[in-house]
Parts: sequence; C-alpha cells; structure tokens
Amino acid sequence: MKLTYKKYISISVILFLMALTRGSHLLTAISLPDASFALFLIGGMLLKKPKWFISLFAFSFVIDLITLSVNTIYQIPINLGYLGLFASYGIMWLFGSRIANTKSFSKFAAFSVLATLIAFLISTQTYNLLSGTFPDITIKESIQTGWEYLPKSFIYTMSYLMSYWGIQSLFRRQFVSQKATAL
Repeated sequence: MKLTYKKYISISVILFLMALTRGSHLLTAISLPDASFALFLIGGMLLKKPKWFISLFAFSFVIDLITLSVNTIYQIPINLGYLGLFASYGIMWLFGSRIANTKSFSKFAAFSVLATLIAFLISTQTYNLLSGTFPDITIKESIQTGWEYLPKSFIYTMSYLMSYWGIQSLFRRQFVSQKATAL
C-alpha cells in the first residue's frame, strides 16, 4: 500500500512529537509536557486506520521502556494499570476519527474536551486502582488523587490541541488562498 505524502508527513511529525514529549508528564526545565493524549486524537483525525493506532501505541510503549531503563528516578511501571492507557488512547483516536473532516472549531473543541476528560478519567483510575502502586487505595481516594492532576493534564492536552487547530487552519487558509490566486 502506498503512503501519501500527507500521511508520511503526519506520521513523521506525530512520532517526533511523541518522542520529544513522552519522557515527562509535566513541564520541566528539560522537557515539554506529555502530548500523548493530543497526539492520539490528532492521529485519529489524520491517519484514521487502526493499524496506525496500534503502531503509535507500540511506539509509546517502546518510549516508556527506554525511559524506564535510562531514568530510574522516573518510574511509571508497566503493569495491569497500563491497560488503561490503551483504552484512553483508543478513546482519543476514536473521537479524532469522528471529527476528522470537521471545519467547525466548536465541534473540534467540544469533542477534544470530552475525549480528554474521559481519557484522563480512565487512565488515572486504572493506574491508581490496578497498578499496585497504591495497594490499599479506595475508589474515592483514587478519584481525589486524580483530581489533583486533572488541571495540568487538561491544560497541556488542550494547549496542544488548540495549537494544532490553529496551525492546520493557517496552512489550510494559506493553501486555499494560493490556489484561489492561481486561478
């Protein structure tokens, strides 16, 4: 199967940004916040097919394995709680594929907010409840712990998604205006 130039660029940029941001969940002096949720939504919009979802998930898994082997201080164990990431990223991909052809910012923003909140809830709760990191945690405590991380995670993900919308809108506008001028 032949890859189009647009898909090749999309895959390359998504993989590069994931490699650039996946090492940390938060903004630090040496890393950008994790863009994985946003990249999976964007991947669903641009790449659509499940094989690309599997490839991107496998790439994120490899990055996590490398991060764990290189940086022993940063410990995100790969365990049963990791299944929540698969579901969370699947939600983002699905929502992205549903809004792939929208030109409506309102629809894009609404789907992005809803997908981000659902994905965050799933990933946080499965990590807290299934990872073994918090063996005696109750569901109520898990939800309270999740709320502590929601604002930053939500702001980072939405910042990436709004940046994507702005950049792709500029390119679309530039391309359309050049095409109109050529006629």
